[in-house]
Amino acid sequence: MTLPPSDHFNGKTFFNPGHKAHASLSDVLRWKSSSRPKPWPKSVPVNVRPAPPAPSGPGVSATWIGHSTFLIRSAAATLITDPIFSDRASPVSWAGPKRAVAPGVDFERLPKVDLVLLSHDHYDHCDMPTLRRLAARDQPVIACPLGHRPLLSSAGFSRIVEGDWWQSMVTVPGVETTLLPSRHWSRRRPYETNTRLWGGFMLRLGGRTVYFAGDSGYDGALFKEIGRRCEAPDLSLIPIGAYEPQWFMRAAHMNPEEAVSVHRDVRSRRSLAMHWGTFQLTDEARLEPVEALATALSTSGLDPGAFTAMDPGDTLVV
Repeated sequence: MTLPPSDHFNGKTFFNPGHKAHASLSDVLRWKSSSRPKPWPKSVPVNVRPAPPAPSGPGVSATWIGHSTFLIRSAAATLITDPIFSDRASPVSWAGPKRAVAPGVDFERLPKVDLVLLSHDHYDHCDMPTLRRLAARDQPVIACPLGHRPLLSSAGFSRIVEGDWWQSMVTVPGVETTLLPSRHWSRRRPYETNTRLWGGFMLRLGGRTVYFAGDSGYDGALFKEIGRRCEAPDLSLIPIGAYEPQWFMRAAHMNPEEAVSVHRDVRSRRSLAMHWGTFQLTDEARLEPVEALATALSTSGLDPGAFTAMDPGDTLVV
C-alpha cells in the first residue's frame, strides 16, 4: 500500500493514536487459560420475516438482521452494514464461532442492495461468502476503510470506494457518506495485523442522519470529537456486546455502559444496539448486554426508549 504517513498510519500499518487495540499473544493465552464463558443456548427461535418496504417519503427504516448487520432503507437507496449470513464467523465453515440466532431476514428475501458499508476486516464483520453472494446478485457499491480493495475485488466487487477517517465518500445517489474513526484493529491472517484501516460511517439519507459505529472500544475523546464535528444523528447503531473479560476486551469492544456514553457523546436522538446475542465471541451470557444496557440507561437518567435492543427481524422507522 502506497500511502503517506499520517497520525494513524506509519507507512506500513494503521493504529489508533495513543492506544493499542490488538492484544499480545501472552494476553490471548492468559484469557484462554482463565476464561470461564457463561453458557449460551445452541439455538434461539427467530421470527424470520420479509424486509419491510422502503419509506415512500422522508424517513429511514433500520431492520436488525443480527450481529452488526442492519438493512437500512430510504426512498432513494437500500444499504446493508457488515453483512454476515453465514453460520460461522470464521475463515472456515466447519469451525469457529457458530451462529446461535438465524438472520432475521432471509438472504433470498433481501431487496436489491445499492450500497454495502464495511467497517473492517474481522470475520464477524467481513464475511466473504455473504459478500460474494451480494456482489454476484446486486453488484452494489461497497464503501470501506483504506486497504480493503484487493480483498473486496477478490469477492467480486467492481465498485469499491475506500476512504480515510473524516473523509466524505461518493457512493450512491441519495446518500451522503463519511468514514469516521473508531478504536479497533484489523487482521484476517497473522501477517496482516493492522494493514487495513477500520472505522464507522455517518450517513445522510431520507432527510435523516444515521451513524453506524462499526466495532470499537470506548474512547471519550474520539466520540466527543465525532459529536462536535458531525450533525447529531437521528439514529445511531452502536455495539454493546463482546466485552468480557473487560481487562482483555475493553481496548477494542465497549460494554453497555460505555455504549450509553457513545450515545451521549455523539448527541444521538435514538440508538439501537448491535454486536450482541448472535455469535458467542467472549465470556458474557447472551442476554447480559441487554440487561446491562437497561441498567446503564436507568443510572444515566435517560429514557429507556432512547437506546433499545431489538429482536432480529425487527424494524425501527425514524
